[in-house]
Amino acid sequence: MSYLAEVFISDGESLESALRRFKRKVQQEDIIKEIKKHSFYLKPGEKKRVKQALARKRSRKKASRGSE
Repeated sequence: MSYLAEVFISDGESLESALRRFKRKVQQEDIIKEIKKHSFYLKPGEKKRVKQALARKRSRKKASRGSE
């Protein structure tokens, strides 16, 4: 699976504004997040533990928001 974010520079547009649009597009498409996720291998058991830890963190956060 490959990701490709393209931004075309229109006439009179500065490079800085095109770069801002590119960064925004990369962020919206979650390209960086996907690359970080695949940058190292996790064994299935480790992946399961990480997933459970994130679920616990989300539930604690949701519970703390509910008590406010």
